[in-house]
Amino acid sequence: MALELKIPSVGESVTEVTISQWLKEDGDYVEMDEAVAELESEKATVELNAEQGGTLKILVAEGEDVEVGTVVATIDTSAEKPAGSPEPEAPKPVEEKKEAAPAQEEKPVARDAGKPSYAEGVPSPAARKILDEKGVSPAQVSGSGRGGRITKGDALAAQAGTPGGFITRNGGRNESREKMSNLRKAVSRRLVAAKNETAMLTTFNEVNMKPIMDLRKKYKEKFKETHGVGLGFMSFFTRAVVLALKKYPAVNAYIDGNEMIFHDFIDISIAVSGPKGLMVPVIRNAESLQMHEIESEVMRLALKARDGKISIEEMTGGTFTISNGGVFGSMMSTPIINPPQSAILGMHNIIERPIVENGNIVARPMMYVALSYDHRIIDGRESVGFLVTVKNLLESPEKLLGGQDPMDSLLGF
Repeated sequence: MALELKIPSVGESVTEVTISQWLKEDGDYVEMDEAVAELESEKATVELNAEQGGTLKILVAEGEDVEVGTVVATIDTSAEKPAGSPEPEAPKPVEEKKEAAPAQEEKPVARDAGKPSYAEGVPSPAARKILDEKGVSPAQVSGSGRGGRITKGDALAAQAGTPGGFITRNGGRNESREKMSNLRKAVSRRLVAAKNETAMLTTFNEVNMKPIMDLRKKYKEKFKETHGVGLGFMSFFTRAVVLALKKYPAVNAYIDGNEMIFHDFIDISIAVSGPKGLMVPVIRNAESLQMHEIESEVMRLALKARDGKISIEEMTGGTFTISNGGVFGSMMSTPIINPPQSAILGMHNIIERPIVENGNIVARPMMYVALSYDHRIIDGRESVGFLVTVKNLLESPEKLLGGQDPMDSLLGF
């Protein structure tokens, strides 16, 4: 019996996905619930699993865009499981064909093969078609797929003589054309919408990071020994933002039609640059987390995002975003709001600069911070007050415990 393997629904409003990689080859025996392919949507990368065990027949080439519900493979459930261990990943006899250049140029042989070859230097069916149309020999293309195979993306890059195709053209005036991923297209739409549909302004300030740097230097060993995680800047900024949002709730709100929606919780989105584009995982209920819990959650989400394993649920929601461009060396920027949120805080690199303290010029590690906000819901007083509050909390870390000076709290001021 042939069981149809269809593209499942991967999230609300997502109608199309890209088959980024087949994890199994055509003709392989697959177990029930075993991952056979990776699907890339505009929100996340998910796996396509076999619903039953049997022999896999691939119907759609790697790199193709398909709609949700499309049949991309079938599984022959009547096939018996092969005895013994699974077949090796890269059979050596196929690799030897690479050395015989004339064999690769016999296009009818490659096209008539009933099973796609995944040996090094051999293109997938979709890649072969593109190379044939452009008159490019597979020998001129370096494959980036599993086992060195040439993917559709390699073929698209090769036709213009770009890196990834390694085709040399005289004159050095090469151009490349690369299809946008679903994730990149979604990011593009959201960024344009944020610019066009909000009254976005940005206010700046600077923070003397010496108190936090001294505190980290003093306690980082004990903190890691106690909690098993490093003490980074993100936990300080997240804690400062939480306290500032409680003081200025409009910065934690958003507009829905003719209404303003206010939250009694704080979900902090953390902008992370992953291999497939910008991702924004969410730290839920940040107002209830301790410093070490914030650090643990930041590390967990960042690693999943960079490995492409982040789920849609982990990136959904968020009431305020923190973006750290300083890790890339950014001195100052105007971050773009992450809709439907109303504000985003941008962190930047730390540079020693001369400042005046008690009438003396001293060198201090300074960081510029920027708050972009939607002026429709957040007034100038609130935006400036919010950023000043964040600055004051960071420059006096002892206030991060309860939002005010401990002595003032003790004396009841």
